[in-house]
Amino acid sequence: MSFLVFCVVTAIVEVACYLPTPGSSMNLFGFRYVSRSLGFSMGWLYFYSLGILVPYEITAAGLVIEYWGSDINIAVWISIMIVVIVGLNALPVKFYGETEFWFASTKVIMMIGLLILSVVLFFGGGPSKDRLGFRYWENPGAANTYLAGGDLGRFLALLSTFVLSAFPFTFAPELLIVTAGEMHSPRRNLPIAARRYIYRLVFFYLGSVLAIGVICPSNDPALTDGGAGAGSSAFVVGIRNAGIGILDSIVSFEASLFVTNANRPRLMVASSSPRGHQATPSSTSPAGPSILSHFPAMLQRYLRNVPNLACLTWPLAALLCFAGLLT
Repeated sequence: MSFLVFCVVTAIVEVACYLPTPGSSMNLFGFRYVSRSLGFSMGWLYFYSLGILVPYEITAAGLVIEYWGSDINIAVWISIMIVVIVGLNALPVKFYGETEFWFASTKVIMMIGLLILSVVLFFGGGPSKDRLGFRYWENPGAANTYLAGGDLGRFLALLSTFVLSAFPFTFAPELLIVTAGEMHSPRRNLPIAARRYIYRLVFFYLGSVLAIGVICPSNDPALTDGGAGAGSSAFVVGIRNAGIGILDSIVSFEASLFVTNANRPRLMVASSSPRGHQATPSSTSPAGPSILSHFPAMLQRYLRNVPNLACLTWPLAALLCFAGLLT
């Protein structure tokens, strides 16, 4: 999966560096290099797919908060998260970038801490002094079966893992293209950002997979129906099994912040996707018409002329989070 993401990042950054454009997006490149219809389809794909992930992620953050068993209704936490996400996206790009820096910094610090903790538990540095080693690779085993037994079941489990592991990277590499339209000297800075993206991917993604397999057994009841919210996190389960107090709550709190922060770039891209790049194709301006030209006339004026209000388009859809509370 890391190799697949590497190929995607390399390809899209190559195109973006060749044609750095203000308001850059993948639908722009689809229009220019393939066809008008592909650019139009990709624009709508970004508009819907990224936007509909906002209520999904907010709901997930609400489940993380339920880990503490709070008496406060989850609708209150969902409302707070919606207000925070929309408010941060309505701020000027300078403040957006500053908050993104601090959110990302806390994420990196926590991931490094979890990897170090996994090494400590591996060698028996936990409160119980129990050296874990690779015992969970032997019992219950490094690979489980799925839908079938034997080698076929393990192969199906591998395919299922590919599908599930691909979801966190949904449209994530393309955010590099969006930032290319905001950064100085994109032909110099974008390749640097792409290389760092790959380094972090290999270090944190592969490192986390190895760490989870070391500190948490795959058949732990808390990973499935026996757990709720952040209690289903392999890191939280491993920390709790090791008997390290309060750290599981800290990790759960950080997880809720990460889920909330993940919605900010998605909301930004989904809200700006209809407006896109308004330039007309010419010998000096290669950009194509945005999907906004296919919107109703009244909605075109709303989205083009009032950018801050355009950010309310998908936040209204975030109200779908409350639909789950009715069941």
